[in-house]
Amino acid sequence: MPDRPEIVCICGSVRFAAEMHAANRELTYAGAIVVAPGVFPRVDDVITNGQKLALAALHLRKIDLADRVLIVNPGGYIGESTSREIAYAKSTGKPISYTDPF
Repeated sequence: MPDRPEIVCICGSVRFAAEMHAANRELTYAGAIVVAPGVFPRVDDVITNGQKLALAALHLRKIDLADRVLIVNPGGYIGESTSREIAYAKSTGKPISYTDPF
């Protein structure tokens, strides 16, 4: 294992929670430090606009910490929030990979 493991930030729609958890598990077993969305709302959860904005800003800071970004995009789906995260990662020069072609 290297002195400092690679840090990977997982991005994607929270509707793909199961796929994100699988990617997290795979990367962790491979020796990476994984940062990912911390909130996966349930159907009965109420998230305010303020909370949504705070979570979005927090996720950009996670991208800042990462060595690279993995976009979890089953079927090639990339939504509005993920598009913003991709643009941000590109603007900071982070390498980006995708789970599915789009």
